[in-house]
Amino acid sequence: MRSFYPDPEKMSAADFLFAPEVQKLLKVVYAAPDQPFAASELARRSKLDPADVERTLEHLVSSGILKRQRPKADEPDTVTLDRSFVFHDELRSIALKSFAAAEPLRSMLRSKFKDSVLRAFLLGEDKDGTLELLVVHGQSIPDEGAMAAACQKLSKTIHRHLKVHVISNARFNSLAVRDPLASKLAAACALEIVALGDTKAQPPAERIGLLQSAKKKLATLSRPAS
Repeated sequence: MRSFYPDPEKMSAADFLFAPEVQKLLKVVYAAPDQPFAASELARRSKLDPADVERTLEHLVSSGILKRQRPKADEPDTVTLDRSFVFHDELRSIALKSFAAAEPLRSMLRSKFKDSVLRAFLLGEDKDGTLELLVVHGQSIPDEGAMAAACQKLSKTIHRHLKVHVISNARFNSLAVRDPLASKLAAACALEIVALGDTKAQPPAERIGLLQSAKKKLATLSRPAS
């Protein structure tokens, strides 16, 4: 018998708050918060049926999340985000930490770079909507070309520019307090999207210090031959 309940392991927090159609439309709108969108453009970008778009827009406008713009002559109606909506900041944060950014990034890293990405953090976005991503690699280093291509493809999908930092686990563990990356990691908006154990990437083996290595070698040489 087919189950009508979604698999909890495949659901995000946003799935409990927003219908799939709402998520797809808001993903487009939040990527360009000041841009007015016609229903036809939203249907094209979200790949939703035009009728579903119209119905969902009515819901979002009546809820106060979006507002309609007065059309110019011979132009269609458009909608844009209503920044005066009482929960605007909270909804934008939820979108960023789920369907609009975090989930697509997590999915891409865990599928294409599961053998090299040890941890990853979404550090936030700047005033232009560019997302900043910190990737910590393990024993293997992600192929630079493959990472650039994957990020470029994803950027087009989520309509966001990406700024990516790829660092070693050793550097991550030794980040100084004054390091810009450390301050961004400590910010409230920073979000860990790939945690230790989420991928098959292995942490680098511990390096034995020179003195310990020398002692170990001497101990081996001093053992009597059997």
